[in-house]
Amino acid sequence: MTSAAGRAPGRLSGDGLPLARFKDLCLDAVDPHALGGFWARVLHADLVDLRDGDTRVDGRPGRPGPESIWVNRVPEPRARRTRVHLGLRLHRSDPADLLAAGARLVREPDDEVGWWVLADPDGYEFRAFAPRPGTVPGPFELVVDARDATAQATWWAGVAGGRVERDATGAASVVGAAGFPWEYWVFAPVTEPKTIKNRMHWDVDLTDDDCAALLDAGATLLREPDDDIDWWILADPEGNEFCAFAPQR
Repeated sequence: MTSAAGRAPGRLSGDGLPLARFKDLCLDAVDPHALGGFWARVLHADLVDLRDGDTRVDGRPGRPGPESIWVNRVPEPRARRTRVHLGLRLHRSDPADLLAAGARLVREPDDEVGWWVLADPDGYEFRAFAPRPGTVPGPFELVVDARDATAQATWWAGVAGGRVERDATGAASVVGAAGFPWEYWVFAPVTEPKTIKNRMHWDVDLTDDDCAALLDAGATLLREPDDDIDWWILADPEGNEFCAFAPQR
């Protein structure tokens, strides 16, 4: 991001902390072992069998954390392009290794974009960027489509901390959000509204014991903890679903 940066309005908890910390990513899949295996190969990570039909891709051996991707089994196949996707730095000057691992080429760099658009075996699109001096291979951004990119970035920076950076394309990024493991949390402007559930979403750890502060900040409650889940399912102002977990005391 090259434009001027600004700090988002803070929505701090009573002890001065952000309302939530980024926890991890979740990805829906008909076959979590197959899709998790692809992402483990691409990210040079470990695939953990959770023994309940789901899997987890861990960047650090056996240690779930904010870089982990939980691959959750769902019955329905992906039907539309996802509005949430990762951006990766490549190990080499082209994505040949990713294609060999099972990715599909969707778009090459051209006059409009300076990166490759690829799709994983389930059709989830992601960006792949050529290496640059001073960068390391692997994920460096999480990209979310948004009707109002600046408003979305400002809301999440207010919830999870960090500052908002804007660029000439209209994209707005959160930098330095609590717990966020990569460089940029990008909200990219699109014209179409969100109409279906995101098959990739992120989870957060709450600062408080419940989600009341997030609801006061503008989140929508979709489901409360019950006999099946021990977390809240919420949506941000543009309807992006996320799970919120109470802190471990």
